[in-house]
Amino acid sequence: MLPYFLKKLFNGVLVLLGVVVLVFVLFQGFGDPARLVLGQTGNAATEAAIRKELYLDQPRPQQFLHYLNDVSPVSIYTRSDWQARQVGGIAIGGARCLVLKTPYLRRSYQTKRPVGEMLLEALPGTLLLAFSAMTLAVLLGVPLGMLAAVRKGSWADSAAIGGSILGISAPSFFMGIIIAYVFGFLLSGWTGLSLTGSWFMTDMQGHRRLTLQNLILPALTLGIRPLAIITQLTRSAMLDVLQQDYIRTAYAKGLTRRAVLWRHALPNALNPVITAVTGWFAELLAGAFFIEYIFGWQGIGKLTVDALEKLDFPVVMGSVLLSATFFILINVLADLLYGIVDPRVRIR
Repeated sequence: MLPYFLKKLFNGVLVLLGVVVLVFVLFQGFGDPARLVLGQTGNAATEAAIRKELYLDQPRPQQFLHYLNDVSPVSIYTRSDWQARQVGGIAIGGARCLVLKTPYLRRSYQTKRPVGEMLLEALPGTLLLAFSAMTLAVLLGVPLGMLAAVRKGSWADSAAIGGSILGISAPSFFMGIIIAYVFGFLLSGWTGLSLTGSWFMTDMQGHRRLTLQNLILPALTLGIRPLAIITQLTRSAMLDVLQQDYIRTAYAKGLTRRAVLWRHALPNALNPVITAVTGWFAELLAGAFFIEYIFGWQGIGKLTVDALEKLDFPVVMGSVLLSATFFILINVLADLLYGIVDPRVRIR
């Protein structure tokens, strides 16, 4: 198990390295970073200092190596450069030292704050939204898929298939606008839900207070498509499993229908569902941008969209790298879950 895990982790690091290259090539060539930091004011001396700080006075390959050095958890800095950048971590060595640190995603052009700090502040909101949407999709999608498979050809099966096709066909941003308008505006007096809002509220004294009321509409909107896909996959997998010989043997032994479905059929039908759940959870973390923006939900998506509007590229680059990291880790987790749920694919 451990060699397999290390191999998957190594492949994930290679993929992440490719994402770093792509992000640098795409965003580092847009505009003049020094002018974006300065804005409309600033003199030549200040601009030259910023160019030196961002390594813009060096050739492009060296700029990339410096960026790779910044985002790497193991970096090499001169001690004065390490202290000036305030990247934190542990320095080993003298004037030129080896630094063990969290990835340094540089500073925002607009707020001058570390990008990593900004992303960590927004991350809980996105995790809460994605986890809630996926929980809703799993809790409803798996039972609906089982019901449709067990009652194949009935009205329940037709309703499940029709609803899932509609859910897959409807874009999330379109459903977000419809759901926000209907439940957050037209029926707000009856539902008690507001059009926009985040997972915390700030009182008059500046204290934050947790509120989950605003989570309902964005979680519902974000969970519609994975709910539809999980329903379809569960139905298809269950139909295939219910035709197997061991299911007929279980019935012949006198087991109840509930025991056969939940203990024998469902575990063997969960492989495609696990793939959908893990893949969609990673996609929800990265794809909640427009949903967060529509509902005013404070998360990485809204932070990234705001940064794009202001051409704050370090924030966008950091957001892309964080999303790619989640994709890789969740895919590795999915491969490990296969062996736990289904003994047929356990790793020897």
